[in-house]
Amino acid sequence: MKEDFETTDDGGAPPVARVDVVLPCLDEAGALPWVVAALPSGYRAIVVDNGSTDGSADVARRLGATVVHEPRRGFGAAAHTGLLAATAEFVAFCDCDGSLDPAALAPMLELVKSGDADLVLGARKPEHGSWPVHARAANAWLAWRLRRITGVAVTDLGPLRLARRDALLALGLVDRRSGYPLEMFLAGHQAGWRILEIPVAYLPRVGKSKVSGTVRGTLTAVADMSAQLASARVPSPGAGSGGRP
Repeated sequence: MKEDFETTDDGGAPPVARVDVVLPCLDEAGALPWVVAALPSGYRAIVVDNGSTDGSADVARRLGATVVHEPRRGFGAAAHTGLLAATAEFVAFCDCDGSLDPAALAPMLELVKSGDADLVLGARKPEHGSWPVHARAANAWLAWRLRRITGVAVTDLGPLRLARRDALLALGLVDRRSGYPLEMFLAGHQAGWRILEIPVAYLPRVGKSKVSGTVRGTLTAVADMSAQLASARVPSPGAGSGGRP
């Protein structure tokens, strides 16, 4: 995919990736080899180590990924540190537990590059056993709330997403916990972004989830996202399409 590279003018330097993929990481040494290998050509892995004790950072370096460290625990902390470390025109976010195939980012990129969308989300289509019932129920409730608040036809606020780096930074996101993906969605909607979703396969993850794999983790995520919903603005009449005015 040569179109996903920016060329350099010095003749000797390697091409620069136009897509940086932020991979928040907490003890994912077992899944990292598959995830990094599955990245489309021209996509750079930025693995944000969030306090792993299983050698994930060393595994990521051996795989050729860029590794940055974020000592503050929390999905938002790791995701935003990755965003700040990114230099590419486009930035994607993906779980690095093997549950999502990074190859699905390619059609997302085309939607943003073409101007058809400002933010593209991956709507998870689960395989058997990949998504616990309590987590699916919480996600369905959240999607329903978002449709009512914003009018955007969203069915899943999943972790696989892609947008332009400069636009993401301009949102000024401040949540550093589980509410980060929701804050991104709401801030983007309020900024007039066109938000689309496409279906993506959701596979059984490698190892145990720190969030959706436990009821406690799911409840923590719901609490963080409820705080974001409480401050969300209801759109004016006719502004609920999720697109620019």
